[in-house]
Amino acid sequence: MTVWEMCAVLAAGLGAGAVNTVVGSGTLITFPVLLAVGLPPVTATVSNALGLVPGSVSGAIGYRKELRGQRRLILRLTAGAVLGGLAGAVLLLALPAAAFEMIVPVLVGLALLLIVLQPRISRAVRRRRARTGRPLSAHGGPGLLAGVGLASVYGGYFSAAQGIIYISLMGTLLDEPMQRLVAVKNVLVAVVNGVAALFFLWRADFDWTAVALLAAGSAVGGRLGATVGRRLSPVLLRCLIVVVGGAAIAQLVLG
Repeated sequence: MTVWEMCAVLAAGLGAGAVNTVVGSGTLITFPVLLAVGLPPVTATVSNALGLVPGSVSGAIGYRKELRGQRRLILRLTAGAVLGGLAGAVLLLALPAAAFEMIVPVLVGLALLLIVLQPRISRAVRRRRARTGRPLSAHGGPGLLAGVGLASVYGGYFSAAQGIIYISLMGTLLDEPMQRLVAVKNVLVAVVNGVAALFFLWRADFDWTAVALLAAGSAVGGRLGATVGRRLSPVLLRCLIVVVGGAAIAQLVLG
């Protein structure tokens, strides 16, 4: 890489770390940059997964206050995230590069629809629970565990907008404020990226220069994203997720 290309990758890592912490979809910033500096698609995907792990961890640490009291939920969902992330990493190396091109925009679109409708869905669920006398599960039940597992397969494969899918699932099945859902999402993304990264270190080719630059940028960006994201109101945060998710769909479809 030239000096300017290295600066571009570093800046992309910084932006991706911040965006991933608040919303998700940071891969849509870094992946095109890695392709532009000459990395093959699979090598770029693997290098991206490795490089963004520090940003995921940094973002989760930045949201540590919102993680209090959610240990049991996180431990439960982490099991699905580990298995799903590993399966997705295996699929990346086994399937053709275009295998998910059709399904990814659909998944992100459905996730955005759930996020938009989440307040109404939550109210309807609470009314139904009140009529039946059955309390809402504190852990989202088997549906959430299965959904997180499937979303983690996608996350281990490509990772773009996986955070949006996690938030939509948890927002539908859990009665928690948006900021607490974002905090759990950051932990799940860190787990999936970490599992995929460990697998890639063993089985895949990657570019150490790109990984190091992305790691440095995303670590700083993750903390910046947490500082800004924790101050956003639930309404503004939901709007930001929808805007970023819409841009992600457009890039995936048109790119």
